[in-house]
Amino acid sequence: MTTLRAHPDTVADASPASPASPSALADAGPTRGRMLANFVATQAAWFAAVLGATHGRPDLGIYPALAVVAWHLSTVARPRVEALLVAAVAALGLLAETVVVALGHATFVSGQWHPALPPAWLVALWAVFAVTLNVTLRWLHGRPLLAAALGALAGPVAFASGVRLGAARFVDPAAAIATLVVEWGVMMPLLVALSARLDGVARSRGAMDGTDAEPRP
Repeated sequence: MTTLRAHPDTVADASPASPASPSALADAGPTRGRMLANFVATQAAWFAAVLGATHGRPDLGIYPALAVVAWHLSTVARPRVEALLVAAVAALGLLAETVVVALGHATFVSGQWHPALPPAWLVALWAVFAVTLNVTLRWLHGRPLLAAALGALAGPVAFASGVRLGAARFVDPAAAIATLVVEWGVMMPLLVALSARLDGVARSRGAMDGTDAEPRP
């Protein structure tokens, strides 16, 4: 009796391609092009805010910041979730910068609507920073110690760059830098953890099968 055996190539061709799991698709990060666009847009907003404040036009920094946030929200999978992240980061930034103002280690040349509060353009930059957390800084998710180290280094460097460009002044440079190191060393891992929870860039598992296009955070 002759035994019929299917040729391996025939079996391979007959087998349907296994689709990627919803979780794998949901966890896929942004493309390189998306990360590049995010980086360029947020850096442009930073320079606009700092240079606008330097030249006595803090409003010229607020508008680009709002435009970058609006553009980001218009391109993400779950804009309401991502908008909640932006609002939360801006609120936390307002609180953190109010502490810096209260300590008196630095002053701002323009944009403060109240002496006890940070300028509006600086709070707008916190909103801009929020749109990087799930894109260009997504690699920090789940790495709190690395996030703290990066924040303690990059936060003071960014503020000092604004000082060099004339948007702010250090009253006591050593005390100001020490304050910023602590501020960003604490804030960065907190913000990264918050962004992982409020991730509007990645599509939810329910959104992949059409059952939950916009879940509540």
